[in-house]
Amino acid sequence: MSQEIDKILSLKTWAVVGLSTNENRPAFGVAALLKSQGHRVIPVHPKGEAVHDETGYKSLKEIPFPIEVVDCFVNSNLVGAVIDEAIEIGAKAVWLQLGVIDEAGLARAKAAGLLAVMNRCPAIEYGKRGN
Repeated sequence: MSQEIDKILSLKTWAVVGLSTNENRPAFGVAALLKSQGHRVIPVHPKGEAVHDETGYKSLKEIPFPIEVVDCFVNSNLVGAVIDEAIEIGAKAVWLQLGVIDEAGLARAKAAGLLAVMNRCPAIEYGKRGN
């Protein structure tokens, strides 16, 4: 698992699904940390708000450039559709945040050749690595 996490963390363009301008939500802080680590962080939220100086989009399909990692801050019962959209847009990886569980969706991502992590947080993983 550690090698897979390292590979995902090395990818630079991340779409954070569920990222809005609400500074009290975990997605806001994690996105800021990802940006501080050199990642480009693209907000994806039904409101399509700009966050951390990046244009926001309402769906992954609206993003007009390649996305490497789809970081999922959505309820477990909604994440399967996000995973399917990540596969459809040709993402290289999906990251399901702490508490986001979908075994079938994870299996679909892996079967499609994506790197996939579930029930983890990139901020915690960076912390473990001393970044």
